[in-house]
Order: sequence, then structure tokens, then C-alpha cells
Amino acid sequence: MTMQSKTQIIKSAFRCAFPYTIPIFAGFWFLGLTYGIYMNVSGFSFWYPMLMSLTIFGGSLEFLAVSMLLAPYAPAQVFLMTLMIQARHLFYGISMLDKFRGMGWKKPYLIFGMCDETFSINCTADIPENIDRGWFYFFVTLLNHFYWFSGSTIGGIVGSLLSFDTEGLDFVMTAMFVVIFMEQWLKEKRHISEWAGLAASVGCLLLFGADNFLIPTMICILIALTVLQKPIERERGRAEG
Repeated sequence: MTMQSKTQIIKSAFRCAFPYTIPIFAGFWFLGLTYGIYMNVSGFSFWYPMLMSLTIFGGSLEFLAVSMLLAPYAPAQVFLMTLMIQARHLFYGISMLDKFRGMGWKKPYLIFGMCDETFSINCTADIPENIDRGWFYFFVTLLNHFYWFSGSTIGGIVGSLLSFDTEGLDFVMTAMFVVIFMEQWLKEKRHISEWAGLAASVGCLLLFGADNFLIPTMICILIALTVLQKPIERERGRAEG
């Protein structure tokens, strides 16, 4: 493969990936700015949100880390809290094993950068056959990471200069997931995966309550998608055909 053709492959993958990340850009910048401002008013320099968004890249965990940094030193509590908040990524990783196979040097970064929104795009995106999947996954991950990093950094820098009510900004993430869900809903006719996810979410919410339903829901969804994998693939094959 010539250098020119490789460059063309990379450019094509970037152009294909970028539109998928535009809704994430809006949500991540709002929340990133809020996080940076929150760190600033809590007494931390902009270096904290900048480095934490670059190395942790976990929105809810980073917000919670503010109170952890201000609290007395308790490493065991921090470890358990972090594990509980980020445990859902175990199920993301399992479901992406086949997609990330053979990705070479990109694989470690794809694993590190797999946040909720990146997982949603990489798992459901209809990637054209002429687009390199590895580079597509890489650019989706990189762009989303950059959106969060840049928003957090700017929020940390200008936080002391801004004064506005940030109440309700966290709903941006909810609205963003609704858009992703509706896009997936419109792609399929029988909505097998969507109904499985809704049933698992509502059932676990009723059984375990709002504070404890997330992990059981992920387990149920993983089992359901494993059992229903062939019907889902047949449905997507009909839609593409």
C-alpha cells in the first residue's frame, strides 16, 4: 500500500466518523465546561481538569473525584466507588471483543477511550464497506476524547471569569442518548435490540430501584443480545439489503 492510498483511507475514515460525533461534541462541551468551572470554584487550578480529562476520561467519575479530592484520604473507599461507577465498562468491553480484534496499535487506545457515547456510536454505526473500520473506531474515540478534554480545559481556565447557573446542564447527556436511541430505532423495523434494552432497563429498575439497577440492567442486556445475536444480525442484513 502506497503512502498516498493510506492517507486517503485515513481521510475517508475521518470524514465518515466526524458527523457521528457532532451530537457528542455539543454534549461534551457543555458538560466539560461545567466540569472545568466546577473544579475551578472548588479551588483547583485548570491543570486538574485538563490532566484528569486527558488521563481518566470518565465524566461522572471526574465530577465525583472533586469531592474525593476534598475529602480525607481513603484509598479503599475511592477504589470501591470508582469500580462501582465504571463497572459498566466491563460489559462494553465484552461486547466489543470481536469488533476490536486485529486492530493492532489502535486497540489499547480504543479500549482506554471507550466511554458510553463512543461505545454507542462504534457499536451501532452503519459503516460503509469502503471505510476502514479500525480508523473509523479510532477517530470516533479520538474526537470524543478531544471534545471532553478541550471543554474541561477551557472551563478550568475561564471558570473564574464566568458566573451563570449551571443547573440542568446534566440533562444534555440524557438528551444525547435519546438522539442515539432514536437513530438506532429508525434503522431497524422489528426493533429487537431496542425492546430488549427497554425491557431490561424497566424490569431492573422496578426490581432493584433507581440506585442499584444499572449493573443488573447491563448483565440482562448482555445476556439478551447474546441470545438474540442471530435474529438481530438477520434484521440488520435485511435493512442493509
